[in-house]
Amino acid sequence: MILNQEVVADEFIYRIALNLIPRIGNKTAFELLDCFGSAQAVFEQTSISDLQQIQKLGKTAAQKILNKSTLQQAEEEWAFVQKYSIKVLAQESLGYPKRLKNCPDAPFLLYYKGNANLNAAKVVAIVGTRKPSTKGRVFCERLVEDLSIYHPLIVSGLAYGIDVTAHKKCLDLELPNVGVVAHGLDQIYPKMHKTVAQKMTSCGGILTEFRKGTEPLPQHFPMRNRIIAGMADAVVVVETANRGGSMITAYIANEYNKDVFAVPGRLEDPLSKGCNHLIKTHRASLLESAKDLAYILRWEKKNIGQQKQLFNELSKEERLIVDLMLGKEIHLETMIQQTKISTSKMAALLLDLELRGIIRALPGKNFRLI
Repeated sequence: MILNQEVVADEFIYRIALNLIPRIGNKTAFELLDCFGSAQAVFEQTSISDLQQIQKLGKTAAQKILNKSTLQQAEEEWAFVQKYSIKVLAQESLGYPKRLKNCPDAPFLLYYKGNANLNAAKVVAIVGTRKPSTKGRVFCERLVEDLSIYHPLIVSGLAYGIDVTAHKKCLDLELPNVGVVAHGLDQIYPKMHKTVAQKMTSCGGILTEFRKGTEPLPQHFPMRNRIIAGMADAVVVVETANRGGSMITAYIANEYNKDVFAVPGRLEDPLSKGCNHLIKTHRASLLESAKDLAYILRWEKKNIGQQKQLFNELSKEERLIVDLMLGKEIHLETMIQQTKISTSKMAALLLDLELRGIIRALPGKNFRLI
């Protein structure tokens, strides 16, 4: 079922109410919907005993569902989103980011103020330190400018430093960009980015899973970071120390099987330690320019004649390897087992195929066709 807030307003109010109740996560919320048919039925057609049949739904949460004050809070939230033209996106809504929906911990609801297509053909997240070097800022601006020829949606966190640098450059280029925030849409954090955020709503948007009145508490930022990672095709880390929000975003992106890129730097530079670590541990591909990203994401496809020529030049053993990769990525050990090629020879064959631009090495000794 496709949910549209203009058509099924009542159901959205009840979903907001469900989302207001502490300890009801995404999984439990959908169990309630599956069991009772709709969010409205959960609130209007159940008893304490009915609700407690749901696994992990405690008595306190069940009482909250039946408490009329919960629904009153939801109605206040609904009035707020209507007044400020904020879209409420359920996972069944057409506007909900499909890439994010495929992640196991995708938010039950999202609040979105803006006009950018969250399901754009190409989506890139750019993140980094809040205190970048001049070199880092310049690189970030050049990266956005060079990516603009591919017309992607750029996603970041509206934070100080690399995040806001990416957003501002997008605004200069009139490139759609979305800021994912760790608070409700009745405020902007940091406050000094309010003007930038206002401009973004006409050339992109502001997105959050938090209702109005929610403060930007420390525990909300990792939750924000998973949305950034989940809604993008790839995450680019420009500058970062060994710890921080950018590293969290990169690790989450790895868990979601997203492409991660990191800009390398000098070994002694504290702002390069995180990027260098991601590259060294095969959690990120090295990125020197937008062309690297476009190549790995196959935005710049080889012409058909060139592709056919490369495949026609494959040896019998190379053909075996390529055939195993058709339509999927595959682990090194699996290829060795299925082809009966020795480990040393397999390594040489894979390196040659990669250098010829036929396959790509992935983290964890996995490979796929380009």
